[in-house]
Amino acid sequence: MTHSVSASRSRNPATSVALVVGASLLMTLAAHVSVPFYPVPMTLQGSVAVLAGLLLGPRLALAAMALYLAQGAMGLPVFAGTPARGLGLAYMAGPTGGFLLGFALTAWLAGTLARFGWARSLLGSFIVSLIAIAAMYVPGLLWLGQFTGYGAALLTAGLLPFLIGDAVKAALAALLARGWNSLRR
Repeated sequence: MTHSVSASRSRNPATSVALVVGASLLMTLAAHVSVPFYPVPMTLQGSVAVLAGLLLGPRLALAAMALYLAQGAMGLPVFAGTPARGLGLAYMAGPTGGFLLGFALTAWLAGTLARFGWARSLLGSFIVSLIAIAAMYVPGLLWLGQFTGYGAALLTAGLLPFLIGDAVKAALAALLARGWNSLRR
């Protein structure tokens, strides 16, 4: 187990709340660091979702992603490309909706795999990060397919342009998690 995941069971409630809110805010910042693609922008959010899972564990990481999604649903401008007043549920029902839900799956899966000891090394953390980011594509592509169709257009719009970037984001998350864990020891 990584140090941070195993330590998460003994955190006091105030620390847990602060970590959840902090990870949600980090997701918002990552949403606004984006490369405008259509119909799905390329952001740093996959890295943050994985990093939350690796460092906070599955429950707190999932709570952070749920808080992030709730803020967006309420109309706060937390999603990539949203105006200052946000767009709320209308944005979530658009082409990126499945990927937004995928962030929660990614965070939970990264935390779960880390809890089972898969992230004990840098290579293990990278493999966990790749698996967790790949899981984001399941709801993302299923939902996006309703807008693009389920053929070649789906692959060109929602998968192929993102693969290299997501591999880099997985490496970034693994490096940051290992670095943070090394500092805490």
